[in-house]
Amino acid sequence: MFLGTFTPRLDEKGRLIFPAKFRDQLASGLVMTRGQEHCISVYPLRAFEELHQKLRTAPATDKRTRDYLRVLLSGAEDVVPDKQGRITVPSHLRTYANLDRDCTVIGAGDWLEIWSTPAWETYLAQNEEGFAATAEEVVPGML
Repeated sequence: MFLGTFTPRLDEKGRLIFPAKFRDQLASGLVMTRGQEHCISVYPLRAFEELHQKLRTAPATDKRTRDYLRVLLSGAEDVVPDKQGRITVPSHLRTYANLDRDCTVIGAGDWLEIWSTPAWETYLAQNEEGFAATAEEVVPGML
């Protein structure tokens, strides 16, 4: 499970080092793709394969399904981190997420998200207050 918030920096070649606590889960490979709210979603390879299997059950006759799959899969890149736990974030994903040197990596349970730090700070400021007020409505029986 991926938890926490980390602030690694992209180097001049667009490489990022994942926090040490995540490296074992990603060592055998990962998939990066476009995420919602213009972040990059990072899945361990096996988790992405499971997600893809679920998505394949959606009706291909539904335009929303086709649109979602096209955007998700056309932006996907499979990567194996190097021995230092570094990955190169492809330029099209850096552009999509508006990544510069400063970025924020958040654990989202089964996946990670890579955000530009200013975008993450804005998102959190806009959504943090609502988080406390809606927990019971979003997850029935939570509180």
